[in-house]
Amino acid sequence: MPFVDAARPTWKRAAIGAGFLACVALAFAGGLPRMLTYEGLLVHFDRLQAVVAAHGPVAMGAYLAIYVGAVALSIPCALLLTLGAGLLFGPWMGGAIAIVGATIGACLLFLVARTALGDTLAARAGPVIARLAQGFRADAFSYLLALRLAPVFPFWATNLAAALLGVPFRTFLVATLLGIVPVTLAFAFAAAGLSSVVRGQSDALKACRADGASDCAPAFDATLFLTGDVALALLGLALIALVPVVVKRWRARAMARVS
Repeated sequence: MPFVDAARPTWKRAAIGAGFLACVALAFAGGLPRMLTYEGLLVHFDRLQAVVAAHGPVAMGAYLAIYVGAVALSIPCALLLTLGAGLLFGPWMGGAIAIVGATIGACLLFLVARTALGDTLAARAGPVIARLAQGFRADAFSYLLALRLAPVFPFWATNLAAALLGVPFRTFLVATLLGIVPVTLAFAFAAAGLSSVVRGQSDALKACRADGASDCAPAFDATLFLTGDVALALLGLALIALVPVVVKRWRARAMARVS
């Protein structure tokens, strides 16, 4: 059953819900989901780099605001925005922007789901909530931390499931922040080191379009930005985070057998 904070006055829940839905409508009307694609990054790569070079602090603030908004509105582009941050701002600053943006956006979505639109957002998450329910009940912090380190489920779906399954906000915040730091920095550093590759893809896409071809967009390959060694390291951290969950289940079964 979705969790909604019934203690909050109805008019406040309605206002929060209406504001959130208005933001969703504006984002889709403005074409934000269509722009936040790998193809869009390649098409505008030179222009984005020029804007960052000319307006550094303003560009950082604007990028952070876009990141927060995209995550809060459940637009599935967090990985792309992290890669873009590393490409445009460098590994450390880009990683910091992505970490802050992802954390704030996730918390905003969490709070909206808890206070106003639980039923509506639960419908979007669909069966994901049922799959995650048992893990959250066993040990919410460890389970959420593992999901952040090894994101088996989409980032937005995990945010919604945690909110609708009654995970405490502090637990959600700390586990999210700790979990996304290594993953985000890994992708930001990888992207910063592959700037020449992305530029080559950008030039090839523009040349292809100039020739009038219709199938120019390259397929996005996440493995280009994440080596096998780093992926194994993140998986190892996720498995370590799950140890408390496994131990609790083993103890529960042992107690059940004794009784």
